[in-house]
Amino acid sequence: MLGFEQVFDYLPGKADWLARGLPTEGDRAGERRVGELARQDVATCHLSERMGDVRPRVEASPYGFALVVADSDVLLGRLRREVLDGDPDRRAEEVMEPGPSTVRMDTAPDSLAERLDRSNLKTALVSTPDGALVGVVRRADLPGADPAP
Repeated sequence: MLGFEQVFDYLPGKADWLARGLPTEGDRAGERRVGELARQDVATCHLSERMGDVRPRVEASPYGFALVVADSDVLLGRLRREVLDGDPDRRAEEVMEPGPSTVRMDTAPDSLAERLDRSNLKTALVSTPDGALVGVVRRADLPGADPAP
């Protein structure tokens, strides 16, 4: 076909391909995307974990929260500081905020910066179209951030 030896049809489509951070070609291939900025230094836990076991991981991370993930790294929820400081025997599934908002890997950094500024947020969660956690992007790492003191 047109001189190509192997041709593939990616059925989910171009939007899915880009949202997964897969390689691209063309005029915009070199543009930076938030998937490249995603940090993997966020504390994670599973549904059955106790807050007393999760709290030390959050204290060692640069964030005041933990993310609840399934065995396949699918993002299920967020544990905020208030619940982490509560009853140490409570399990993540009892106290998590389910379904936190995420962005895809192909989001433009300036677009995410504007979104975070509008909502007065310091971080955004990045996931694949299947909901697997990629990481966290900090507002300080995006265009237009105030330089660190």
